[in-house]
Amino acid sequence: MANFTIADIKALREQLGTGMVDTKKALEEADGDREKAVELLRLKGAKGNAKRADRSTSEGLIVAREQAGSVTIIELACETDFVAKNERFIALADKVADAVAAAKANTVDEALSAAAGSQTVGVLISEEAAIIGEKVELRQVRTISGDSLEVYLHRTSKDLPPQIGVVVAYTGGDAETARSIAQHISFANPSYLSREDVPAADVEKEREIVTEISRNEGKPEAALPKIVEGRVSAFIKQVALLEQDYAKDNKLSVAQVAKDAGITVTDFARFKVGA
Repeated sequence: MANFTIADIKALREQLGTGMVDTKKALEEADGDREKAVELLRLKGAKGNAKRADRSTSEGLIVAREQAGSVTIIELACETDFVAKNERFIALADKVADAVAAAKANTVDEALSAAAGSQTVGVLISEEAAIIGEKVELRQVRTISGDSLEVYLHRTSKDLPPQIGVVVAYTGGDAETARSIAQHISFANPSYLSREDVPAADVEKEREIVTEISRNEGKPEAALPKIVEGRVSAFIKQVALLEQDYAKDNKLSVAQVAKDAGITVTDFARFKVGA
């Protein structure tokens, strides 16, 4: 009989985030030697990485790293919430975030090729995924620079790491209002900073759609231009941060709140796990 207990299985599983059956088999094959079991799980996982390539990664976490004048934010994804809250996965996310921030990567490709010790971030993730036994992927990366920066990380569940992350770049001295705007972004999910940033093609497509909808509703032809422009404005208000109604006071726009606080939002990023 192998020299290990149920407690050993539980401890190794919690350490690695591996499945119960795989962990037990590895300990059996290693005759209770935990270090050997880790290596066996790693070898088995390496073979399984390719098989897991088509699996979906709807869980994970958001990590941000602040440096002088910039913040790097990443989404590291996995398959299950069990792994998302596992210490090994969280430690991997921290290592990845450190390496990506050091490289000031702004795309996933740049991040995967960044140095992480003696290897690249891509190799680090692949090797750890082999041990963890799930598909793990770096899904989003962005580095934002600015005079002042505010980071807000939000937990959608108290027993999971942050699932939403926001970075706001701004000028001015009111950090409290900047953080409040970051919280607003986490809730309101804008796609663009200002009205001018919304692509003209998107605005035109929306205009075509609401024109057809308005006609199908039987709106008078003479009134269509005003109705359509009103609906297009509502669309822009939905996707442009500065045009949005402020979450804490819908009588004010985000632009007005920033102005009253003496700050100017210059950029932002919002990541949500699985989005």
